[in-house]
Amino acid sequence: MGECIKVQLKNGQVLEVDKGTTLQEIALKVQKDYTYPIMIAKIDNHFKELRSRVESDLKDLEFIHLGQKDGMRVYQRSVTFLLIAAAKRIMKTCHILVNHHIAGGLFCEFSDASCCTEDNIDAIEKMMQVMVKEALVIDKKVVSVDEALEIFEQEDMPDKKKLFKYRRTSTVNVYILDGIKNYFYGYMVTNTNQLPLFQLIPYAHGFILQFPDENNPDVIAPFVPQPKLSHIFRESERWARILGVDTVGALNDIIAEGQSDELIKVSEALHEKKIAYIADQITQRKNVKLIMIAGPSSSGKTTTAKRLCIQLKVNGIKPRVISIDDYFVNRNETPRDEQGEFDFEALEAIDIELFNKHMKALIEGETVEIPSFNFVLGQREYHGKTIHLADDEVLIIEGIHGLNEKLSYAIPKENKFKIYVSCLTQLNIDEHNRIPTTDTRLIRRMIRDNQYRGTEPEKTLALWSSVRRGENKNIFPFQEEADVMLNTVLIYELAALKSLAEPLLFRVPRTSPYYSEAKRMLKFLEYFLPMDNSKIPSNSLLREFVGGSSFE
Repeated sequence: MGECIKVQLKNGQVLEVDKGTTLQEIALKVQKDYTYPIMIAKIDNHFKELRSRVESDLKDLEFIHLGQKDGMRVYQRSVTFLLIAAAKRIMKTCHILVNHHIAGGLFCEFSDASCCTEDNIDAIEKMMQVMVKEALVIDKKVVSVDEALEIFEQEDMPDKKKLFKYRRTSTVNVYILDGIKNYFYGYMVTNTNQLPLFQLIPYAHGFILQFPDENNPDVIAPFVPQPKLSHIFRESERWARILGVDTVGALNDIIAEGQSDELIKVSEALHEKKIAYIADQITQRKNVKLIMIAGPSSSGKTTTAKRLCIQLKVNGIKPRVISIDDYFVNRNETPRDEQGEFDFEALEAIDIELFNKHMKALIEGETVEIPSFNFVLGQREYHGKTIHLADDEVLIIEGIHGLNEKLSYAIPKENKFKIYVSCLTQLNIDEHNRIPTTDTRLIRRMIRDNQYRGTEPEKTLALWSSVRRGENKNIFPFQEEADVMLNTVLIYELAALKSLAEPLLFRVPRTSPYYSEAKRMLKFLEYFLPMDNSKIPSNSLLREFVGGSSFE
């Protein structure tokens, strides 16, 4: 019998265990108290993998389960490693490329397109299931950078070699599964038997690795094809090939070689070309009178609308902009959320009947007095502002519900053009580690909130989950309703935003409940060489967040 130590959980429960007991062994003792399987632990606001051993008395141990955001991240990352290892058992030369998040999972490809067959995909899924039953250990080894580079050479991972060429670190965490060594940005489970839920679905020129449903982790997320979103991702990947940048290491090479000016110019030109294309599409549809622009937070809707106005004018169309906010119902009629707070993002917060009445009248050539919402008094007011649409004029309306047909139910489809604006990161850390789209948007928002509103980054982080819930309810379900999608990500932007984001993230105190998230994002930004943000052009969409926009 070894030395006994006390472990106190955050919920107050106290356990006596032998010194050297793993967090995995402790998790098994208390798993019955958790709704979903425990994935990782948190001690003093720092994440600890369950393989870690407890060597002394411990207080405030917190376990994170699959139903929590960080637990789901660990599961998804671990299943991705399982996929890569299973594919290695099936095919020795062809390997898996992990791309973007779509349809509730990750879109993956084969390094050799000829390997993309339903038989191969089915064989890999069956092998993953076998490896789960084999209960294989997922081990971690801390090695020097030089040793890691040798491993990446042996494992044929040139993208990882390039990535660590620029890392300011002396050691690297290498994970090992079934003899396969790999590097992953983040933490892992300890055993494949913790990964029972997944599915491989053939899709387009690859397949979807489907994960447990974030809202109900007991089941696999439902697969909903998203052809328009898939198309915009493929377009973005084509842009990345044009630029010669598909991983962070490739971007760092360009910055280190002093070629960032050309990269910025071509990136911005691709954006402008797509906006001009959208303007041409609108021009060709002679009956369009309402242009609805919608997208999630910090996707760049405002600048997109202004740049679109310019391209429409080039085509001889005169745009007029109105705000959907002016059609808010009076404050006393505003719906409330589950916490009893005003829900300004709900569709019912808008006077839909009045909006449709006015839009229909404008399309039919009538003159309409447009309201103005007084946010101080919480009331809609009229100040004699009238609008009449001439034959060569269109209305541009920006708002989160723009893609929802219920917002403009009375307007014939031929009179509307819907644009979905989003921030779909096409750049990966390497072939197996993707950059979450939400991270790019969060960095944009954090910088903008601080720049324009003096908001502390901790508050932006605190509000983000609420923002995401609103997007999942009001925006993402309708994205396939768009006539066209615009990806507003600029492939160089995280390098340019790094010097602005890092000081903000460092301001999140260690005692904050959002410290671990700030730390995760700081680690993520370490992968990028910094780029001088003064090089961002004045008409760039990024200026909406960092200031200095020529559209202001």
